Amino acid sequence: MILGTIGLVWLFLVLFGVPIGIAMIFVSMGYFYFTGMGLAFAVQRMVDGLNSFPMLAVPFFILAAAILNSSRITHHLFAFARALVGHITGGLGHVNVLASLFFSGMSGSALADAGGLGKMEIEVMREAGYDDEFSGSVTAASSMIGPLVPPSITMVLYGVASNTSIGKLFLGGIVPGVLCALSLMAMVYFVAKRRNYVVDQKSTKREIGGLFIRSFPALLTPVVIVGGIFSGLFSPTEAAAITVVYAIAIDIVFYRELTLKRLWDALYETVTTSASIATIIAGVSLLGYVLAREQAPQQIAQMFLTIASDPISFLIAVNLMIFALGCFVESLAILLIIVPILVPIAAGFGIDPVHFGIIIVLNLMISILTPPMGMALFVVAQVGGIQYQKLAKAILPWLLPPIIVLVLVCVFPILATGLPSLMG
Repeated sequence: MILGTIGLVWLFLVLFGVPIGIAMIFVSMGYFYFTGMGLAFAVQRMVDGLNSFPMLAVPFFILAAAILNSSRITHHLFAFARALVGHITGGLGHVNVLASLFFSGMSGSALADAGGLGKMEIEVMREAGYDDEFSGSVTAASSMIGPLVPPSITMVLYGVASNTSIGKLFLGGIVPGVLCALSLMAMVYFVAKRRNYVVDQKSTKREIGGLFIRSFPALLTPVVIVGGIFSGLFSPTEAAAITVVYAIAIDIVFYRELTLKRLWDALYETVTTSASIATIIAGVSLLGYVLAREQAPQQIAQMFLTIASDPISFLIAVNLMIFALGCFVESLAILLIIVPILVPIAAGFGIDPVHFGIIIVLNLMISILTPPMGMALFVVAQVGGIQYQKLAKAILPWLLPPIIVLVLVCVFPILATGLPSLMG
């Protein structure tokens, strides 16, 4: 009864435009007040939820992505991708996906990809004669690659919530991320062939080489991060800070496009985004305590044990639940609420925590593309000047490629666990 009331009040607040984090804090505070536990204890719970050393990686990765966007490194990556695949049927659609794959090795955020690369990609595709629905759909769909390829803010949060190695999660996302890129490029090829979109002239080896040299320092970012973590030079949290230093260093040495104003804008964006995430984390900490006190995890575990008798049926149930929730609830809130509950159940089925983490992250990335609450759709519609309703309809066929990859990762765990196992 209490949980039902909390859920209804929270849903009512969200539907009327209250931010998700604020809504969770409000309903949780009400629970603490009416049960006589006191608001002081509630404040302490929020502070404890934010008091995490690995969590420091989140604002640093956000800052690194903002700096990379501000220094126009994205333009060099886009030019390099265009030289590589712009001549293939699908032209700028392939460039869009490949540029996102390159940028994902630096930003760790789908929305940073959609906002940073998105405007430029859509403008270039529009000038080349691609329709807005196609351009917007490819831009939104390719942005989901960001959190799969290291570094990944979402994987950092999953690692903290589930006590799983962040370094192994980073490695585990590489193969699924590449598979998502390839599946989207296959979709681009078939759609573009039917619509007869224009393609670029094939670039010479000299042109490709010059653009590669120009882009190489930026492309090296994930190698620095993953290599440093697994060589023992620094922890994942320290890797985030080093990524910021590296982003500034390569701009000073190679690109020289980061002005003080752009750096200030990057810092401002980092503060506002980090504050939003911190609010959600604080709200989840409070709500998580309420759920634990009302024995919600035990009830959910019992429900899954009733409907699932083996690992595959359990994963199907989890994926369907996340997909349904993702249509209406922000992905970060879903991650932080359900992961502490589901990870022990997954372990009971013998599912590797890295494998389970990649499945969760991949499903959450699909959720940012699903109307009506798909955050990537809102970002792309805004930066590209595309009507949201048209984009929400056009994106539906583009959900198929990542869903196929999700099924493959569920059925073949080695796709997620292979690289971490090779690294020991």
